[in-house]
Amino acid sequence: MENTIIKVGGMSCQGCVKNISGVLGGMTGVASAEVSLEAGEAKVAFDPLAVSRDALVGAIEDAGFDAE
Repeated sequence: MENTIIKVGGMSCQGCVKNISGVLGGMTGVASAEVSLEAGEAKVAFDPLAVSRDALVGAIEDAGFDAE
């Protein structure tokens, strides 16, 4: 497992947090995703053989948020 922190922009409420948590948590290879509204970031534990960090960022962007 690898851990990464992805900066997330555009979150304004706990609904946003739940949305991003659901998107990331539903991805193959993601073991856990902790999304913090206050910190503006997502901490993700993932299997790099199953999913790339770029794919995680892309999924957040596809959900309508900024990610880097």
